[in-house]
Amino acid sequence: HEVLLDSTDSLEPLGHCLCCECGIPVSPNPANICVACLRSKVDISQGIPKQVSISFCKQCQRYFQPPGTWIQCALESRELLALCLKKIKAPLSKVRLVDAGFVWTEPHSKRLKVKLTIQKEVMNGAILQQVFVVDYVVQSQMCGDCHRVEAKDFWKAVIQVRQKTLHKKTFYYLEQLILKYGMHQNTLRIKEIHDGLDFYYSSKQHAQKMVEFLQCTVPCRYKASQRLISQDIHSNTYNYKSTFSVEIVPICKDNVVCLSPKLAQSLGNMNQICVCIRVTSAIHLIDPNTLQVADVDGSTFWSHPFNSLCHPKQLEEFIVMDCSIVRDIKRGAGAGMISKKHTLGEVWVQKTSEMNTDKQYFCRTHLGHLLNPGDLVLGFDLANCNLNDEHVNKMNSDRVPDVVLIKKSYNRTKRQRRRNWKLKELARERENMDTDDERQYQDFLEDLEEDETIRKNVNIYRDSTIPVESDTDDEGAPRISLAEMLEDLHISQDATGEEGTSMMT
Repeated sequence: HEVLLDSTDSLEPLGHCLCCECGIPVSPNPANICVACLRSKVDISQGIPKQVSISFCKQCQRYFQPPGTWIQCALESRELLALCLKKIKAPLSKVRLVDAGFVWTEPHSKRLKVKLTIQKEVMNGAILQQVFVVDYVVQSQMCGDCHRVEAKDFWKAVIQVRQKTLHKKTFYYLEQLILKYGMHQNTLRIKEIHDGLDFYYSSKQHAQKMVEFLQCTVPCRYKASQRLISQDIHSNTYNYKSTFSVEIVPICKDNVVCLSPKLAQSLGNMNQICVCIRVTSAIHLIDPNTLQVADVDGSTFWSHPFNSLCHPKQLEEFIVMDCSIVRDIKRGAGAGMISKKHTLGEVWVQKTSEMNTDKQYFCRTHLGHLLNPGDLVLGFDLANCNLNDEHVNKMNSDRVPDVVLIKKSYNRTKRQRRRNWKLKELARERENMDTDDERQYQDFLEDLEEDETIRKNVNIYRDSTIPVESDTDDEGAPRISLAEMLEDLHISQDATGEEGTSMMT
């Protein structure tokens, strides 16, 4: 305690006077009383609570600011000090606050100590200054947002992403894009069902942002609807639940499609039978007879829809009997772009299931740069397949190839054993996981190894548990180089217990 002289008092009388209570000599002051006696008679901190509770949400690391706001504050920050002072705002209004500051406490002690310096005018105009500490007890309380997240049943908007196809390659690619750009951070939960994914959100704005992201990454269309949950006629407020139904084009990589004559003509007089080489923000098609390529975006597809001719399980294994490169490619009037990454070849193939016969098939393929006599290749046998498609039925049978080759076949077991990289997955609820899903996921991993264009959009992480092997017994299967892989980042702690250097494992 300190007794301060009032500015109106004169400093002319020098010397000492006796305290009117205890009689000890003191410097002259308006109350003519010593500090000890004044302190025993007057406590200017009376009415200010010395222990106050403050609410803290452990999930989102926010403090509660009455009446209904949760704010983010760092320890010993100005924002947290202002929040603490607001808790005792009413008692502090009766005194003059001179200084306030934090007293250091252990971060895990759930205690905040604030040192206050206050002044107040007491007897006969004397100003008394006092320093004391207010102890704040941090109590755990879950905020409303985190409570709704933990409940997992409260949502304001849902996005139902569907694709009417039998293969999930597009969804696996979409999953990696969502992880790369962090679009899953605002979701309450993600639920996987047999033909798509459901994304649940606590606000409609987050769902709209996700729909815009889907439109930029995959060819799709969507419909929006909303259902009224409750309303308040007095304040004119309404509570809706919104649903966004997103439909991705029913075409996957390695599908054989038949275009409508009008669409094929608009794409540069392509042949109607084409192969889908990848699906990104558009459908990328290639004509196996001329190497002509074209991109079909979502709006064009929905205007001129086409379907896959064959089921992925109808892929058959062929052996290459003879292969020759076509050097001179005849191009018709108005032809479009030619692929520079592929080579046109004419091949004779035979089914591995018909090796005891002499039946062979002749076809043109865009895989001329990969195939040699004796290689195994996967393709569709259109000659012996029941094609139920409106565009194929109207085509001249001479223009429908007997066999369409899709990709070269390698030893899958050896490829899995030598794969020294991995991908991250979304945390989601699964209805069931069968062996067919695992096979489709392995197909997607093989597509990443074979297609550098898709690989650029995916974060690939090195798997340190699998050693790097030499290429002595490699059969030529494409592999991902170490330069294209990322390392898993782990934050370790140094000897002082603080976050130290980031270590790469």
